[in-house]
Amino acid sequence: MSKRILFLVPYPLHESPSQRFRFEQYFTILRNNGHSYTVQNFLNSNNWGVFFRPGHSLIKLWALVAGFTKRVILLLKSPMYDFVFIHRELAPLGPPVFEWVLAKVFQRKIIYDFDDAIWLTDRQHESMMRRIGKWRSKVRNICKWSYKVSCGNHYLCNYASQFNSNVVYNPTTIDTEMLHNPSLVKVPPDPQCKIRIGWTGSHSTLKYLDAIEPVLKKILSANSEVEFVVIADRKPDLTSLPSMTFVPWNSESEIKDLMQLDIGVMPLPDDDWARGKCGFKALQYMALELPTVVSPVGVNPQIIDQGVTGFLCNTQQEWEAALKTLIEKPELRKSMGINGRMKVIKDYSILSNSATFLSLFE
Repeated sequence: MSKRILFLVPYPLHESPSQRFRFEQYFTILRNNGHSYTVQNFLNSNNWGVFFRPGHSLIKLWALVAGFTKRVILLLKSPMYDFVFIHRELAPLGPPVFEWVLAKVFQRKIIYDFDDAIWLTDRQHESMMRRIGKWRSKVRNICKWSYKVSCGNHYLCNYASQFNSNVVYNPTTIDTEMLHNPSLVKVPPDPQCKIRIGWTGSHSTLKYLDAIEPVLKKILSANSEVEFVVIADRKPDLTSLPSMTFVPWNSESEIKDLMQLDIGVMPLPDDDWARGKCGFKALQYMALELPTVVSPVGVNPQIIDQGVTGFLCNTQQEWEAALKTLIEKPELRKSMGINGRMKVIKDYSILSNSATFLSLFE
């Protein structure tokens, strides 16, 4: 039976990895199964790029006014829809007023989706004003008011299950057919024959590279044929590295840029915030047949089969040993890459997860 679905999301379409790989890539599948949908974003393409950066006060103020206005107008139209899919939150500031109105006044069936431990923060010195503004306690309330809660890993599911009995494990997935498919991308040979260790992510996670900076410095200093590549929306401060290339993230060239790498890395601290991560970086690397080296935090030990699809590394000594092994053994890089892609197709692809996603709207 066809359903009408309203997606209320924080960011413009095609921009945020969280949105792209949580639900945007399922839009075609929804249509093919007879469902219709409408999407409304709080921030638009003109203001979302500066909203989380220092300064630009007037732009931010106007973004908030415009976003809140759009939400109010659409609340009145919400009875037209069978389900309301909320990703993370309806507004970046304040208590969950809109969510309460949807659930309690209009009695809409809310599908609440998140892929981070958003009831927490990874900001060590966050101001009291910011904490009050973010109002992170709203996560538990939205869970309580929701028809179903969709979570990206079991750590998040366990949290949501305290407040809602209808929690669905809905992993972040990869389009292994039309996007993360190495057979679709032709990479020209590297004339310098360098081995590229690489990392990709947003500016908010660049700080995680600090943990392996000493290891990278040691490896790069000893191997002129090895290079470290960062693909991000902001250049990292890794001045100690003798060889580092920064590639600005671009949605059009993202896959081609990742295909230039030989090894993918994903360091994480072992804390409550990081345990909420859904391993997206690792899944990207593996889907593109890149051997992957990660911290054994959160979902990563479920994604990585030690020594088969990559390496799980706790200490700097383990990081150094894993990277050296992959640098020295091209045949191991190849076999791990092939095994990694097979793992993603089996457990973390759109193909393997479509039934679960569609079940959210039953």
